[in-house]
Amino acid sequence: MTTTGAHQDAAGMAARGYWWWGRRRSVVLDAGLAVVSALECGVQGVQFARTAAVPVSAGVLFGLIAGSMLLVRRRWPFAVVLVAIAITPADMGYLMSLVGLYTLAASEVPRRITGALAGMSFAGTLIVTVVRTSQNVVNTALDSARWYVPVVAVMMSVGMTAPPVLLGLYVGARRRLMESLRERADSLEQELSLLADRAEQRAEWARTEERTRIAREMHDVVAHRVSLMVVHAAALQAVALKDPQKAVKNAALVGELGRQALTELREMLGVLRTGEQVAARQAGEAAGVTGSGGGVPGGVAPGGTDAGVPLASVARAAAAAAAAAAEDGPGMRDIEALVGESRDTGMVVELMVQGESRPYPPEVEQTAYRVVQEALTNVLKHAAGAKVMVRLAHRESEVAMQVENGPSDVGAQDAGLPSGGNGLVGMRERVTALGGAFVSGVTDAGGFRVSAVLPDRAPDRAPDRASGRARSDAA
Repeated sequence: MTTTGAHQDAAGMAARGYWWWGRRRSVVLDAGLAVVSALECGVQGVQFARTAAVPVSAGVLFGLIAGSMLLVRRRWPFAVVLVAIAITPADMGYLMSLVGLYTLAASEVPRRITGALAGMSFAGTLIVTVVRTSQNVVNTALDSARWYVPVVAVMMSVGMTAPPVLLGLYVGARRRLMESLRERADSLEQELSLLADRAEQRAEWARTEERTRIAREMHDVVAHRVSLMVVHAAALQAVALKDPQKAVKNAALVGELGRQALTELREMLGVLRTGEQVAARQAGEAAGVTGSGGGVPGGVAPGGTDAGVPLASVARAAAAAAAAAAEDGPGMRDIEALVGESRDTGMVVELMVQGESRPYPPEVEQTAYRVVQEALTNVLKHAAGAKVMVRLAHRESEVAMQVENGPSDVGAQDAGLPSGGNGLVGMRERVTALGGAFVSGVTDAGGFRVSAVLPDRAPDRAPDRASGRARSDAA
């Protein structure tokens, strides 16, 4: 037999137990009680045989068989009590009666059955005690028979019935309470395990969301500026010998764009460092609180992550970094300058603003700017020479933007800039994260249109899996 098979057999035996006994010591206890009860009844059977005028061997055998009934007290406690009541007139089975009543009261037998059998045992003991005590009083010629017999009978009956029943009721109630507490503890342990698993999943989602946000910011910053630099560098190469003044102008533009790109990258890295410092500080505070006695069984802190940093700290740090990046980043006020930069490359861009401008949350401002920026970058990459119309509409409870370009002019070629295919995906993620709508596609005229509508208030961004799935589905 293999080790695994042996363990399985042992587990199966432990689950089945020994017949109706759950543990080995229960078998030993019941067997010992049965032996003692059988010996008691066997000894008492000698006097019963003499009184009943039957052979002594028959009385002893009857007592041994009746006393051994304690062996089944856990399986059939009512049967043990009935046998004890039946042999009460024979003046035997006192131990069996006490243990039987205790087991019956501590078991799951309905209380009305327990009360009925306890009453029968009380009545049987009372009657037998009255008869035996009356005979003794007559034989001894005592004058106190009027009060002595009932007092002794009642005391004997109560002593043989009340203590085992009350003790059994107490032990049964305590056992049920312990089982209830054990089940509740198991339930809480399972719940804590589920909460820990969910916290790890949510922490992983928070890290993935933060990586996606950083990648999106890097793409938006680098792609647009570097694309403009490449276009101006190509123009500089083309006119360097023919038009030195224009070459100088293009070189200045390349330098300015490079400085702007470096400035935005430096600001972004500064925000990321600030977010890391905030996360580290909050992690230290949380670790101090946990170490001071706020622990949870199993070493899992509520809302904890697999690295020991609470999920709330990760979420707050990520939210702080995102909010700081939005506040320090560009907004809709910079769209006109963005359009001017595109015009400097030779693009024909028209900006149309409808409605009265008003302040928006930083996330909305930056998202609107990034959508227009990425759309202009895509035109520069894939539709060089095409005319572009940028529309910005301030509505009652939302702001809408649309960037539409016509077909490229005859002979215009692709700018040859590399494209990772993440621009439209990033725009869609940004817009849907704020509860907006995003649409992009080819127009009937052969151009391309990008449209987005953003609410004028940014929704709360709780780090839950449902929103994470919504973002991934939208992308």
